[in-house]
Amino acid sequence: MEALVATAVGPLVSLLMKKASNSLLEKYKVMEGMEEQHRILKRKLPAILDVISDAEEQATAHKEGAKAWLQELKTVAYQASEVFDEFKYEALRREAKKNGHLTKLGFDVIKLLPTHNRIVFRIRMGPKLRHILQSIEALITEMQRLRFNYQPQPPVSKLCRQTDYVIIDPQEIASRSRDKDKKKIVDTLLGQAGNADLAVVPIIGMGGLGKTTLAQLIYNDTKIKEHFQLRLWVCVSGTYDVNSLAKSIVEASHQKNDNIDIPPLDRLQKFIKGQRYLLVLDDVWDREVHKWESLKGCLQYGGMGSAVLTTTRDKQVAEIVDADRSYNLSPLEDRFLKEIIEARAFNSKKEKAPELVEMVDQIVNRCRGSPLAACLLGSVLRTKTTVKEWKAIASRSSICTEETRILPILKLSYNDLPSHMKQCFAFCAIFPKNYKIDVEKLIRLWIANGFIPEQEEDSLETIGEHIFNELASRSFFMDIEKSKDVSWYYSMTTCKIHDLMHDIAMSVMGKECVVVATKEQCQTKWLPDTARHLFLLGEETNGILNDSMEKRFPAIQTLLSDSFVQISKYNSLHALKLCIDVKLLLVKPLGTTSYLLKSKYLHHLRYLDLSESCIDTLPEGISILYNLQVLDLSYCYYLDRLPRQMKYMTSLRHLYTHGCENLKSMPPGLGKLTRLQTLTCFVAAVTSPDCSDIAELHDLNLGGHLELRHLETVENAEAEVASLGNKKDLRELTLRWASVCDRKVLDNFKPHDGLQVLRTYSYGGECMGMLQNMVEIHLFHCERLQFLFRCGTSFTFPKLKVLMLEHMLDLERWWEINGMQEEQIIFPLLEKLSIGHCGKLIALPEAPFLQTPFLQEACSADTRLARSPFPALKVLELKELASFQRWGAVEETREQILFPQLEKLSIQRCPELIDLPEAPKLIILEIEYVKQEIFHWVDRYLCSLTQLTLRLYTGRTSEVDKEKWNKISPITFMNLALDCWSPFFGSGALESWDNFVHLQTLEIIGCDVLVHWPEKVLQSLLSLRKLKIVTCRNLTGYTEAPLESSKSERSQQLPSLESLELKFCANLVEMFDVPASLKRMNISECSKLEYIFGKQQGMSELFQGSSCDEAIMPAAVSESMNHFCPCLEDLELLDCDSLPAVLHLPPSLETIFIARCSSIQVLTCQLDGLQKPQVTASTNVPELPAVAAREHSFPPRLDSLKIYSCDSMLGGILRLPMSLKHLDLFRSNGWISLEPLSAEHPPSLESLLLESCRTLASLPNEPQAYRSLRYLRIKGCAALKKLPGCLQQRLGSIYFKQIAARYEVTEFNPFKPKTWKEIPRVVREWRQPAETDDPESPTDLEGMLEAIIPKILLQTELGR
Repeated sequence: MEALVATAVGPLVSLLMKKASNSLLEKYKVMEGMEEQHRILKRKLPAILDVISDAEEQATAHKEGAKAWLQELKTVAYQASEVFDEFKYEALRREAKKNGHLTKLGFDVIKLLPTHNRIVFRIRMGPKLRHILQSIEALITEMQRLRFNYQPQPPVSKLCRQTDYVIIDPQEIASRSRDKDKKKIVDTLLGQAGNADLAVVPIIGMGGLGKTTLAQLIYNDTKIKEHFQLRLWVCVSGTYDVNSLAKSIVEASHQKNDNIDIPPLDRLQKFIKGQRYLLVLDDVWDREVHKWESLKGCLQYGGMGSAVLTTTRDKQVAEIVDADRSYNLSPLEDRFLKEIIEARAFNSKKEKAPELVEMVDQIVNRCRGSPLAACLLGSVLRTKTTVKEWKAIASRSSICTEETRILPILKLSYNDLPSHMKQCFAFCAIFPKNYKIDVEKLIRLWIANGFIPEQEEDSLETIGEHIFNELASRSFFMDIEKSKDVSWYYSMTTCKIHDLMHDIAMSVMGKECVVVATKEQCQTKWLPDTARHLFLLGEETNGILNDSMEKRFPAIQTLLSDSFVQISKYNSLHALKLCIDVKLLLVKPLGTTSYLLKSKYLHHLRYLDLSESCIDTLPEGISILYNLQVLDLSYCYYLDRLPRQMKYMTSLRHLYTHGCENLKSMPPGLGKLTRLQTLTCFVAAVTSPDCSDIAELHDLNLGGHLELRHLETVENAEAEVASLGNKKDLRELTLRWASVCDRKVLDNFKPHDGLQVLRTYSYGGECMGMLQNMVEIHLFHCERLQFLFRCGTSFTFPKLKVLMLEHMLDLERWWEINGMQEEQIIFPLLEKLSIGHCGKLIALPEAPFLQTPFLQEACSADTRLARSPFPALKVLELKELASFQRWGAVEETREQILFPQLEKLSIQRCPELIDLPEAPKLIILEIEYVKQEIFHWVDRYLCSLTQLTLRLYTGRTSEVDKEKWNKISPITFMNLALDCWSPFFGSGALESWDNFVHLQTLEIIGCDVLVHWPEKVLQSLLSLRKLKIVTCRNLTGYTEAPLESSKSERSQQLPSLESLELKFCANLVEMFDVPASLKRMNISECSKLEYIFGKQQGMSELFQGSSCDEAIMPAAVSESMNHFCPCLEDLELLDCDSLPAVLHLPPSLETIFIARCSSIQVLTCQLDGLQKPQVTASTNVPELPAVAAREHSFPPRLDSLKIYSCDSMLGGILRLPMSLKHLDLFRSNGWISLEPLSAEHPPSLESLLLESCRTLASLPNEPQAYRSLRYLRIKGCAALKKLPGCLQQRLGSIYFKQIAARYEVTEFNPFKPKTWKEIPRVVREWRQPAETDDPESPTDLEGMLEAIIPKILLQTELGR
C-alpha cells in the first residue's frame, strides 16, 4: 500500500518542546554549563512547529523535498527526545538523592548509578546537546529554502462530546442485508453432510465488503451450530507457517486438549479426528500450494461432512483451496449503505438537517457497495454540520474503483484525524492483525510513549479514554467487548482493528513498528535502524533482537513479548512487557530476577509489564526507575514482597498487584506516591515496622479496582473502609478478612454512587449498609449476616445485575424489616442470582403486587410480568440450601410468572424444595440431590430445554404423567442419576423416547432399575452421538435368547453413535449391538463382561476363551468382526477380567489402552493381504526358549499402544507396526524384545515409556525408530543392560527423558587437569543404583573406581 504520509511529526516536536521546558531541569540545574544551547533550542523549536502543518500537506501531495525534510525532522526529534530523557532522569535522580534514596541504597548505588557525578554528566551530555542544536539549525535552513508557510497548529480538542455510535447495530444491518448470501452458503455447507471428502468454500470479495461479517453470520447460524459438533475460527491474515496455523486451530477450541507437546500437525489431526467440524479461516492471502496441501491433508481426518470456510480478497487463493465452490460476494445494496451512513452521520437525539439528508445519496455512490467505507464516511461526516463541509468531503473522497478499492476513503478517514490521534492510531501497527487488544493497556502505552497531549482539566488517562472512544466512533476500532480476565475476576475491555485499517497503520509507521510472530519471520527479518516499536510473539522469535544488535543499533522504545527477552542493551526503552516463565527458572532458580531486570539499563522506562511471571521478588534496584508510570505484576502467584524503596518511584501512576496470592505486606511510604491512581490489591497486614498500613491510602486518589486483604489486622477498620468507599473514581471494591471476626465495618457503609462492584469475604457483621446503587454484589463466608440490607423507604436495587451469596450460615431474611411497598420492583435489572450454603434461608424475596408504568416500559407489555421481582433474571443457581422451600413469599399464580426471562436454573441439595417455578424461556435445567417429587414439574420446560441434568434422592415412587411428556423436545444433552426409581427405564417408564429426536449426549449414572439393554430406547435415539453409563449395578445386558434380526434392523439401534463409555457396571456380561458408526469405546471396571460385540449376532465363537496354541482365526470370521466396528478408532479396556483370551481388534483402530485385564492373552488383527510378521535376526537378544506360535498382530493404522499390568498376555517379541508413534508399557513382563514389524519400515516413535518391564532385554536398533523421539522413560527394566547405539546418540536432543545414569555414561570425554575436581561427581553418578526400584542392580564401587581412574589419568596425560 502506498504510504499516506509520514507519521504525524507535529506531536513529536510538541513533545520535545515539553521535555525541553520541564521545570525540573531548571530546579536541579542539570543544564549547568549548557544554558545557552538550551535557550537557543527552546527558541527555535516553535519556528519549526509553525510550519509543520504546511510541510505535512506538501508531503501528502507527493512533494519529495517535504517528505525528506519531515523524515529527517522525525529522526532528529527522536534523538533529541532521548537526550532530554537523560536530562530529566538526572533531575529525578538528584531529587531522589535530596530525599535520601541514594543513602538507602547504600553500596548498591555504585553499580546502579555508576556515572552520577555532576561533572562527568556535563562532559557526557554537552556534545549530545550541541549535536542536536546543529541538526535543528540545519533543518531550519532547509525549511526556509523549501519556503514552508506558517500554519498555526489547531488546538487540541477536549473530546468531551458524548458519542452515541453504539446505538447502531452492525450485526442487525448485516443480518438483513446479507441474508440471501448467508442462506446460500449455509445450504452448501449442510449439503455436504454425506460427503466423506473435506468441503472447502471460499468467500471472495474486495476488502471492506463484509466477508468476515458474513462468515460470522454463518458461523453463528442456529442450523450450523446444531449440525457441526465442533466450530473453530482462526484469523490467518497474511502468509502463514503451517505448524503455527495448526496450533492456532487447536487452541481456537474451548475443548480440553492435553497433547500440547506433540507436533502441531499431529496434534491437529488427533484433535479433529472423527468430529464433524466447521473451520473458518479468515483473511487468507498465502498462495503457496504446498502449505495448503499440507494443512488440508491433516484436516481430512475430520468426520464426514466437515467443511472449511475461507475469506480472501485474492481469486488465486480461492482457486488453490477450491475453485468449484467459490462464492463471489456482491457489493452491498445502496439502501443498506444509506442506512449505515445516516446512523453514523446524524446524532440520534437531534433532528436531521433536510439539506444534509439530501446529500446522503451522493455519498452512497462513492462507497461502491462497501459497508466499511460507509461506516468511515459516516463517521467523518458526523463532525461536519454544514452543507459546505459535506460538499468538501464529497469532493475529497475519490470514488472507489476496482483498482483503488476503498483506499481513498481510508486515506480520507485517517487524514481527517487530529495529529495526536493519528499518532495514537498509527502506534497500533505494533499489534499483529486480528490481535485482541486490552484497551486499558493500550492507553497506558500511549501515555508511556508521550502520544497523549496534556490538558489542565483532565488526567492523561481520561484524555486517552476520550481518544479511544473517538477513534472507535470513527470505526478505527471494532469488536469492542467487555469481559473478565483469566481469573474471571478483574474487568477488562478489549478491541480489534479491521485488517484494512491495520494496513493503514502499517503504511503510516513504515518500519517503525515491527511484528515478528513466526519462526520464519525471525529467520528472514532483521530489525531496521528505524525500528521503534517491536512485538515478539512466541519463544522462537527472541533471537532476532540479539542478532540485530550485533549489526545495527535500533533505538527500541516499545518491546512487547509474551516470553522472556534479555534486554540489558536496550537503554532507550519506554515500554516493556515480558514474561518470566517456568522454563526459564529451570536455568535460573526462582527469585533471581536481579539478573533478569538490570535497572541501570532501564532508566527511561515508563511502562513495565511482568504479569503472570514466575517470580517471588523484584530487585531493590528497580526503585531507581524514577520515570516508571505503570508496573503490572498481576498474577505473579509466587511474588511475596515488593521492593522496600518503592516510595521513591514518584512517577508511578498504576500498580497492578491482583492475583499475587502470596504477597504478605506492602512496602513502607506508599502514601508518598501522590500520582498513584490504580492499586489493584493492598495487603493490610503489618508484619513488621517496615510496612505500609491502610492509612497510607487516605490521600491517594485511587480509582478502578481496589482489593483490601487481611482487614482483621486493621484497627478502626470501619472508618478506613468508609474513607475508601468515598473515593469518587473507585469502581470496584473487594474486602477480605482472613477469618470471620467481630467487626461491624459495613453496618453503616454508604459508598459513593460511582462504586459499581462490591465483593466481601468473611465479613463478621450482622447486617450491611445502603448498597442500592451497586451493579454487582458478591458476599462470601459472611457467616453472621442475618439479613442482607438495612433499607429505609426504598427497597429497590435499580442497577443491580449480579448478586452472589455464598456460605451465609445465619442468613434468614432479605431485609431488616418485614413487609414492603407494593408497587416497587426489587431487582428490575438483575441477570444472575447465585445462592449457596445459606442453611436458614427459606424463600426468595416476595413479589410486588401492582403493576407500575415503569415496569411496563422496562420489561414487557405483558401484564403477567408485572408481579415478578426478577423480570430480567437469566441465571439462577441454588446450592446447599437446607431450609429453602418456596420461590416467593406468596404462591405463584396464573397471572404471575416469577422468572419470565430465566434461561438457566441450577438446584443442588435443596431437600425441602418440591416444586419448580414457571420459566417459559428456560434452556438449561440442572437438578441434583433433590426429592423425587420435583420431577413432576420438569415437563413444563420440555418445549424450551436443550440441557437436562437430573440427580434425584431415593424416595417414594410415583406414577409418571406420560401424557405431559408426549411432546417433541429440543433437548440435546441429558444426564440422569436416579437411584432405584427411574421414570425413564423399567416398569412405569415413558413408553416412547421418540420425542427426543435431537438428543446427542445421554449419561446414565447409578440407575439400579436398568437391568437389560433398553432396545426400544436404543432404536428411538437416532441423533445420539455419545452414550455414557456409570455405576448401574444391576445391568447385565441380554439375558434372553438371541433375537433373530436382520442387519438392517440391527443398524437401526443408535445409528449415529460415535462414543460409548461404560464404567463400574459390575454385573454386565455382554454388550448391546454396537452400531457401525462407533469411533470411541471406553470400558472400565466391568469385571464380568465377556462379549463386546454381542453374543446373539453369531459372534460368540469370536470371543470365547481359547488357549494360545489355537490356530489363527479364519479370515471369514475376521471379516465378520470387522463389519461390526469398521470405524472404531479408540479402544480403552480397564479392569475387565472376563474378556476373552484372544481379543480380535478392528483394523480401523488407532489408539489402544489395555490395563489390568488379566484374561487377555493375545491381541490380533487380521486383514486380507496384511503383511505377516517378519522374523528378523536380533544380534542383541539372548537365546530364548521356544514360545508359542501365536503372536500379537496390530491394526495397520495404530498410532498409540498402552498396555499396563496384563500379566497373562503372551510374551516374547513384540513387533511394532510402522504407524506406531507412542508406546507405553507398564509392568508388562514376558516381553523380551521390541522389534519393528518390518525391518525396512520401522516405526517413527515420538514417545517411548517403559516401566517395570523386568524381562525386556532389547529395543529396536534402527535409527528411524528414534528420529522423532521427544519423550523417553526407562525405569525398572533390569534386563535391559544398554541402549541401542542409535538411541544413545539421540539422548541429547530428547525434550524429556527419565532414564538411569548407566544408560547415559558410556564413554569418557577428554579431561583437562582442572577436571580432577569432577571425579567425585562422576563417581557418584556411577555409584547411583541403576534403578531405584531394583535392589538387584550392581553397585560395586571398587570396580567402578578401577575402571574410572585409569581412564581419567590417561585422558589427562593426553590433554597435556
